[in-house]
Amino acid sequence: MAYEPIWTAHPDKLNKFEFAKLEKDGLDVIRTIIENYASEGFDSITADDMDRFKWAGVYQQKPKDGHFMMRVRINTGIMTSAQAHALADIATLYGRGLVDVTTRQAIQFHWLTVQDLPDIFERLEKVDLYSFEACGDCPRTIVGNPLAGIDPNELVDTKDIVDEVNRFFVLNRDFSNLPRKYKMSISGNTYNNAQAEINDLSFTPATKVIDGEEVIGFHVMVGGGLSAKPHLAQSLDLFVRPDEVLKVSIAVTTIFRDYGYREKRHHARLKFLIADWGPEKFLAKLTEYIGEMPGRGEDKTIGWQAAYFDGVHPQAQQGLNYVGLNVPVGRLDADELHELANLADRYGDGQIRTTMSQNILLSGVPDDQVDELLQAPVLQRLTPQPKHFMSRTVSCTGNEFCNLAIVETKKRAVDVAEYLDQHVELDEKVRIHFIGCPNSCGHKHIADIGLQGSLIKTPEGMVDAFDIAVGGALGPGAQFNKALKGRVRGDQVGPVLAELILFYKENRNADETFYAYVQRVGIPTFQEKLSAILQSSTVAS
Repeated sequence: MAYEPIWTAHPDKLNKFEFAKLEKDGLDVIRTIIENYASEGFDSITADDMDRFKWAGVYQQKPKDGHFMMRVRINTGIMTSAQAHALADIATLYGRGLVDVTTRQAIQFHWLTVQDLPDIFERLEKVDLYSFEACGDCPRTIVGNPLAGIDPNELVDTKDIVDEVNRFFVLNRDFSNLPRKYKMSISGNTYNNAQAEINDLSFTPATKVIDGEEVIGFHVMVGGGLSAKPHLAQSLDLFVRPDEVLKVSIAVTTIFRDYGYREKRHHARLKFLIADWGPEKFLAKLTEYIGEMPGRGEDKTIGWQAAYFDGVHPQAQQGLNYVGLNVPVGRLDADELHELANLADRYGDGQIRTTMSQNILLSGVPDDQVDELLQAPVLQRLTPQPKHFMSRTVSCTGNEFCNLAIVETKKRAVDVAEYLDQHVELDEKVRIHFIGCPNSCGHKHIADIGLQGSLIKTPEGMVDAFDIAVGGALGPGAQFNKALKGRVRGDQVGPVLAELILFYKENRNADETFYAYVQRVGIPTFQEKLSAILQSSTVAS
């Protein structure tokens, strides 16, 4: 039985797109693509249906000339070698060989046409993959611990839980019309591998003594998100057993669907409802759906490794290892993905794992096979031993393909990382994230150094520039980085960051991380340093 859209009782409180969603559910565009648009062509697509393409996991690609971007859901970042081969084939046939790993563990294609989409949907379905609802006002790709099932620091293997929640929500018309995009995170890792604080709904590892017995389960956080108004998720006084995760997920999503804001799209995320209601009121409403459940137990999140896994590491299974590979700014080509799939079969357990840091893991490699695996030619570029700055640089798509981005980011990020690796010798790995617009697909706010694209006027005209923020981190004591005043020309980002990082290097205490140094000396100290750098002749804008 279909739900009752109670928000339609106040049509004056609905933005224009809400009426379009009521007229035609976003999921209906999938059939329209297959039956009509694929044969009738790009010019036949209506404006409202172009917006609905997001429910098929598809966006128009810049410059809106008939090409599309597609995201493919990779639950908790784990795919089989057969799935990887299928993705590589799609990239070869339709995407000019380009494959991107996103900060939500998804795989992203570019250069697709509407004529290509039915065959791509079919190829994905044959290997149990889907692009459906990877975008749109619906539950999107569920992120999780990429080490699920093999993690020595895992309280509970969450892969089956993620799959269960995913199966319930994908193509479920009761939840295909939410106020805005909706992101879930489910992880049993004690180092916050799934970035809990920046998701709408997160489950994190916890224990609680119930009836004299220690029970393993989860704590719950709600209302996280980035974009122009970032919010850290807030904790609920709730302990959830593994078999109750789906029940709680359904209830939280139902509340968002029925009570979330639909008047202004920029004010429609769950984070705004949580900010207004507060966690206590939200939990009271949630309890109406799930019944009384235990309060919080003992939080088992003990730190944050920012989802980085460079190098060879022992798995929970004795004698087996996982190998963390650096994929520079998340970009590889189809041939490389084919090669990784072959390596996964030859040396590992036949699985490839993507991370929220845009990197890739190979798992299940026996001790006596590690050295031979590391000699594979594809691991020269996708190396398990990357240089320090390249290893910690993240970037969104940028204006190469994204219609929202102001500046190019992917190539710029690589150039800056290479510059820093050439000019700064540092034992500490500093996390540097680039974004091309305020939406923060590159997770700028949680970086040691976050750079957001902008423009500045020069005698030569308008040129790319970046605003700099410092001091972001998740995990215990999570906080977003703070913006500094002073816009930096794109071609000067490398030298400016080099001076800022050398300033840190020369003044830090022994073993003090960049984040800890920012907390100790304060934002005004960094502001003073950046201002002095920008006034110098060597980096004048």
